[in-house]
Amino acid sequence: MPLKNFFAAGGVVMVPLLGFSILALALIFERIGFWIRIARRQNWVVREVLHLYKHNPQAAALKLKQNVELPIARIFLAALELEQATPEDFRLALESAAQAELPLLKRFNTIFETIISLSPLLGLLGTILGLINSFASLKVGDVAGSNAIGVSAGISEALISTASGLVVAIFTLLFANTFRGLYLRQIALIQEYGGQMELLYRRRYERGEIPYA
Repeated sequence: MPLKNFFAAGGVVMVPLLGFSILALALIFERIGFWIRIARRQNWVVREVLHLYKHNPQAAALKLKQNVELPIARIFLAALELEQATPEDFRLALESAAQAELPLLKRFNTIFETIISLSPLLGLLGTILGLINSFASLKVGDVAGSNAIGVSAGISEALISTASGLVVAIFTLLFANTFRGLYLRQIALIQEYGGQMELLYRRRYERGEIPYA
């Protein structure tokens, strides 16, 4: 079936479904780029920062500023830029900065959930509307006539909208679950790296060394 006829057979609900699919693709590509940037740079940046901080806090802070586009770098900077902070203040700064980064890490989750929920419903609505139109053309007593053949064809076409809605929802769900897994993993890494940085800061504080201001 030609693409034009395919959309025509699906009915009016194919328009919002097409919009949902385009929106989902755009957001998926944005999230893929976001997580690739983090995966490529975060681990080695954090390892280098933790190593530098043991001997040269100023160099560690400079390294963080050079990679400020990374969430973990912004979290560390928010704590390191506190003046004469106690270990408790340092920990609270890390936690507050981490909380501030959560919306960015789970960005577009609500939109993905909306697309996943509405796409099958729109597809079902399209099918129901198609069935209504098909049976409206069926005359009483003409069950075996030419109109019945038209109804059968109309039913098969009406199901296109349901299939389309399910495809959009399933495709979006696969990526949404992947991004959710990456988000949960990132939260665990932030807690791990934050704990390591907090431990290093506490040791410097207990030795009486001046923390980076």
